[in-house]
Amino acid sequence: MKPDRVCFLDWEVIGVTDSGDDCAEWTFPAEPGAVRDARAVVRGQLREWGLDVLGDITALLVSELVTNALRHATGPIGVRLVRPADPSGTLLVEVSDPLPDPPRERAADADDESGRGLQLVAWSSRAWGTRPGGAGKTVWFELAVPG
Repeated sequence: MKPDRVCFLDWEVIGVTDSGDDCAEWTFPAEPGAVRDARAVVRGQLREWGLDVLGDITALLVSELVTNALRHATGPIGVRLVRPADPSGTLLVEVSDPLPDPPRERAADADDESGRGLQLVAWSSRAWGTRPGGAGKTVWFELAVPG
């Protein structure tokens, strides 16, 4: 999907990137606290946009993707939200990291403690995918705003 509004992730800054009204983005260091911090800022931004209804699922899926980035990448992790243009639209969520290898969805066994993150993203979102970037990759998903 190509959003009609564009904002860019600045890999040089750790923290909040200037984002405008329709887009919010943050960069986190590749440290364990990044998961907690990403959940908190995502929930706060959705609350500010009046999209609280998407807070739980968005925070859960962002947690899964940031955790994957922490396990496999060593650089900063970007999180970006693009607000829907209309109230019944689609929220776009992106998680970026500097590792170019795309994530692999796998079938976890019942006793496995990991391996379900991408399945959860696939089952819970309207659409999802990956795309290469200049400095790594982005995993994105879309969530429909309930009417």
